[in-house]
This record gives sequence, structure tokens and C-alpha cells, in this order.
Amino acid sequence: MSLRNNIYNFLVNIACMILLVGNLVYLIAVWGGLPEQIPAHFDSAGNITSYSGKGTLLIMPIVNWAMFIGISVIERFPQIWNTGVRVTKENKWRVYRIIKNMIVTTKFTMVAPFVFISVNQSLGTNLPIWFLPVFLFVCFASLVFFIINLIRAR
Repeated sequence: MSLRNNIYNFLVNIACMILLVGNLVYLIAVWGGLPEQIPAHFDSAGNITSYSGKGTLLIMPIVNWAMFIGISVIERFPQIWNTGVRVTKENKWRVYRIIKNMIVTTKFTMVAPFVFISVNQSLGTNLPIWFLPVFLFVCFASLVFFIINLIRAR
């Protein structure tokens, strides 16, 4: 893989780690001042639909860390990736580079919104109306981008 791709993967992983650790540090810092009941669920418009005990705030970072670690493990084993295209000697490194970049990007597009939701829950406010459309757009646009690049690389 090229140095540029290694730098991209490294920086995205560092950004994910900063968000994950920052989320934990933030929750520890504000824990004592949180009300006993915090928002537990939001509808598609971002409105709070139910409340739960503040202990449920721990679920989001646990799930986020589990996703991050799971995707990071998968990222290390290109032989198990379903590339969607035939991998040959000639295209192997191009295909694997594109898939790895897609995996790392997807990891970030999962970690960042979970941190945002976690912090938002602790504040006890509705999610912004733009959150769901922006989240969905970023997820699908990045996937389409990488799939197009993958088809071109075959």
C-alpha cells in the first residue's frame, strides 16, 4: 500500500481513538452533574421519545468501542473481505487498498455519530433535525464512492 493510504488509515484511526477516549473522559467529567433520567431514545426527527436512568449512557461507549475493535480486527485480514470483484494478481493491491480505505472510513462514520449521540444524551436535548439525513448521506455517499472506485479498479 502507498504511503498516502497508510497515512489516511493512520489518521482516521487516530481520529476514532480521540473521539472514543474523549467520549469516555467527557462522561466521567460530567457524570456527577447528570440528572438521574436522561434521554434514551430519539425518533427520526430527533425528538426524545423515552427516558432512562443515566447508567444507560454507558451503553453507547461500550457499543462504540466494540464496533471499533471489531472493525479494526476485520481490517487486518484482507483475505476474509468480500470484495465484490474478482481479485487477480494485477488488481490485488488496488482492490485491497480501496476496500481498506472503505472499511476505515466506515469505522469513522460509525464512531463519530455514536459519540455525538452519547454527548447529546448527556445534555438531555433533542437531536438536531439535520442529524439523521446528514448521517445517512455520509454513510451512503462514502460507500457509493468506494464502490465506484472498486468497480473501476477491477
